[in-house]
Amino acid sequence: MDFLNAIVAFANFVFVPGLAYGAQLAIGALGVTMIYGILRFSNFAHGDTMAFGTAITILFTTAFISMGITFGPLPTALLALPFGIVATILLLLGTDWAVYKFYRQQKASPVILVIVSMGVMFVMNGVVRFIIGVRDIRFADGERFIITAREFKEMTGLNEGLAIKTTQAITVVVAFIVMALLFWFLNKTRTGKSMRAFSDNEDLALLSGINPDWVVKVTWMIVAALATTAGVLYGLDKSFKAFTYFQLLLPIFASAIVGGLGNPLGAIAGGFVIAFSEVTITYAWKKVLVYLMPDSLEPDGLVQLLSTDYKFAVSFAILIIVLLFKPTGLFKGQSV
Repeated sequence: MDFLNAIVAFANFVFVPGLAYGAQLAIGALGVTMIYGILRFSNFAHGDTMAFGTAITILFTTAFISMGITFGPLPTALLALPFGIVATILLLLGTDWAVYKFYRQQKASPVILVIVSMGVMFVMNGVVRFIIGVRDIRFADGERFIITAREFKEMTGLNEGLAIKTTQAITVVVAFIVMALLFWFLNKTRTGKSMRAFSDNEDLALLSGINPDWVVKVTWMIVAALATTAGVLYGLDKSFKAFTYFQLLLPIFASAIVGGLGNPLGAIAGGFVIAFSEVTITYAWKKVLVYLMPDSLEPDGLVQLLSTDYKFAVSFAILIIVLLFKPTGLFKGQSV
């Protein structure tokens, strides 16, 4: 029974939260890797793009709830998500037309585009704070749990309970649906194949008659959908705060680079690697070890390698280690 209690404690505090967080990072990293693979630059405004899409979704969620429109046991934000995606698509297409298009026409180097994206990042950050403020917002409604710790204990008779939040389950399900749809689009549709060809060899793609402007527009639209979805799922699972999304840029970039920049499969794998690394290293393992070790060896302290305050440092450390030993990432993306 002690071993089962240890497994349940591990699942409750490490595996389930890590799986949900990994799914959120994976969707965010897919957006970063698509921009890098097709538009050839690292978009530092991606975190604030997520924040913008989430902010618009929250506004529509609030409006729906005030009108008495809900989604039953599911969060109303899922009904508002398409509106957030559309608003973010318009924002990114407008930003591309007003800012990035000029630098593409000038054949500016990727470093210039990175600096430009940093300027866009600060503008977006200010816009988001102006729209929705700087406070911490919780916008998840509906049923909070699929199963509570108490219900699990009553069903199994174990000392440890397993609680699965509705938002965690939704995150994982939506993430895998989004990933499946993206891979289907890239591999089976004409536009998706054009985007892959453009990413592999831009000059050859142009000679083949592929319209670069259309590829760029579709890329921004997909990135807007991915960023908004990732942002809303993260906000539902935790909470929304504009500055938090700014900080999320590090683990998202780490996920994309660790997996292999420009490689969608690598972005997904990198998201889960970073998420489980952060959760594992910052978790206090005493709760699990007390079930596995004899009383004489029971730990006195928390057995926590790092405080949760340093979780982003874990992302940075893993990023550095991977770049030192495998610069193209785990799935052989483009070199950084």
